[in-house]
Amino acid sequence: MSETARDDRKTLVLTGASRGIGHATVKRFSREGWRVITCSRQEFADNCPWPAGPEDHIRVDLSDPEDVGYAISEIRRRLEANGSTLNALVNNAGISPKGENGTRLDSIRTPMHVWRDVFQVNFFAPIMLARGLIKELQAGKGSIVNVTSIAGSRVHPFAGTAYATSKSALNSLTREMAADFGPAGIRVNAIAPGEIETAILSPGTEKMVENIPLRRLGQTSEVADVIYFLCSSNSTYVTGAELHINGGQHV
Repeated sequence: MSETARDDRKTLVLTGASRGIGHATVKRFSREGWRVITCSRQEFADNCPWPAGPEDHIRVDLSDPEDVGYAISEIRRRLEANGSTLNALVNNAGISPKGENGTRLDSIRTPMHVWRDVFQVNFFAPIMLARGLIKELQAGKGSIVNVTSIAGSRVHPFAGTAYATSKSALNSLTREMAADFGPAGIRVNAIAPGEIETAILSPGTEKMVENIPLRRLGQTSEVADVIYFLCSSNSTYVTGAELHINGGQHV
């Protein structure tokens, strides 16, 4: 490969990039000059603002293990094509199915196929991606950030049981991964957002503000800032942590 073909930018692989926290994260890292390889169920949207978006987007269904395998191969191919290492993997994608009329699915009424889909996307896909890209992450002294949730530590009025338990499991997995990936120079942390203002807020979320010490919803940009911190040189001795981003709602 010629030197002119080499891309010396730091590289992030981000799942669930098409909206909300993921969208804000793309903008945050792009602003810092990172190359961002995005992964989501949707095709790349023409109105997305960052450069190199279409050629650095991978359409993948994380609920399909075979599709996850394809995505890993495609990510490797794209990194190899211009001599890039992988500096960060952010497992942001998550699903939280609802019942009829948007009702919360509890542990009694959640169909078993829904449990399996939720755990595949929210829990298994992150470890599949991390294991599949471990050599590239090691070469880049990379950082993995798993996006959990405040619902992983308490019964939430809107988040269903399958979602909540998958996020709790992902927090435990983060701890185990930090121990296992650490000797390879790879840091693994989690962030646990609370009530963040996005286009898909559940009705009634605004009423929860009175129980949040900061008395407001969080912004997606505030979550993206913490993700960037965990992937930057400012957090090189931080691993195995779960950072709460919830305005004090967990206290």
